Amino acid sequence: MLPKVSQGVTTVVVGNCGISLAPCPLRQGKEVTAPLNLLGREEAFTYPRFADYRRQVEETPGPVNVAALVGHMTLRARALDDLERPAATAEIAAMRDDLAESLEAGALGLSTGLAYPPSRYATTSEVIALAHDVAAAGRLYTTHMRDEANGVVAAVAETIAIARESGARTLISHHKCCGEGNFGLSATTLAMIAEARETLQIDLDVYPYTASSTILLERAVQESRRVTVSWSDSHPEMAGRDLAEVAAAWSCSVASAVARLQPAGAIYHQMDEVDLLRILAYPPSLVGSDGLPHDQRPHPRLWGSFPRVLGHFVRERGLLTLEQAVAKMTGQTAAVLGLAERGLVKPGFHADLVLFDPTTIADRATYEDPEVAAAGIDCVLLNGEVTYENRAMTGRLPGRFLVG
Repeated sequence: MLPKVSQGVTTVVVGNCGISLAPCPLRQGKEVTAPLNLLGREEAFTYPRFADYRRQVEETPGPVNVAALVGHMTLRARALDDLERPAATAEIAAMRDDLAESLEAGALGLSTGLAYPPSRYATTSEVIALAHDVAAAGRLYTTHMRDEANGVVAAVAETIAIARESGARTLISHHKCCGEGNFGLSATTLAMIAEARETLQIDLDVYPYTASSTILLERAVQESRRVTVSWSDSHPEMAGRDLAEVAAAWSCSVASAVARLQPAGAIYHQMDEVDLLRILAYPPSLVGSDGLPHDQRPHPRLWGSFPRVLGHFVRERGLLTLEQAVAKMTGQTAAVLGLAERGLVKPGFHADLVLFDPTTIADRATYEDPEVAAAGIDCVLLNGEVTYENRAMTGRLPGRFLVG
């Protein structure tokens, strides 16, 4: 957790984008379906039920608090033999049973990753059925929407419809508009979200970069100006190299290189800074990292997201005031997630605190050298104990499992 704690993070939310370790999504003899493999190989999936995962976190705490979502993709992999089709009534019932058990065991809510192949075939009604149960439990529905490129406006409309039909508190994960033809559409999507917020509980988060990162997908490659390989099981020597360079080295097409590298991940330069600035400045937006700790050559957001906002976008660019930026990372986020007595410096609240210098705080991680700790963070406390000081972990492990 050094990448997180060194940038001042005290609580991590796991199980995003439809992808969770628990309840175990693996069927007997089957390999890990991408993008579930972002969490590791088969040996990582050792928790039959969500309660087993929670117990492990509580028995072996770390230097961060953990709040965990249940992934829709994980539930689909448990219930369906063939993920490339809509779920049948009985299969939706099986997913709802798993979800109910997980929520009872303390899951923060449900996440979806409708843009990914294992979930792309899920109908809106399938998602509404699950989100309705989330709403009934008073928990949170989060979504990596069905499309963040050409269909981003339709995807926001679908998300609003799910929120309206289910009644669930809804969070749009890492909102963005990908692909040059969609630059500027954040003006439309934010207007839609603002209107929906008049009657619904809809929020969104954003990371402070114009490149994304996930598994290596041909569709995402086509939407990007430049693509860098972040990991490859079949060709680990290619991690950190641009995809175009890999294709040239192999004397093949980019599409062929994508196929040869699998299973793999990538960093996609596919967004416009104007959209990023607009979304980050939108008052209700929250700041998240969407970091992927298992990548061989990670996106710099894993180490630098929060200091980048405070240093680059507050101090250097003046996009936000210091108070606004801190709120987007702490109090506002805790309120949206439903984490009680967290996120504010207030009597009776848990002492999850970061001591930083606003004149020097800065991200140091870059695309070329992504695993570098931030500057300007002097001390991090978790539940009242110092976990980081003098640019090093203290070894203390006071983390707790948090229930929404």
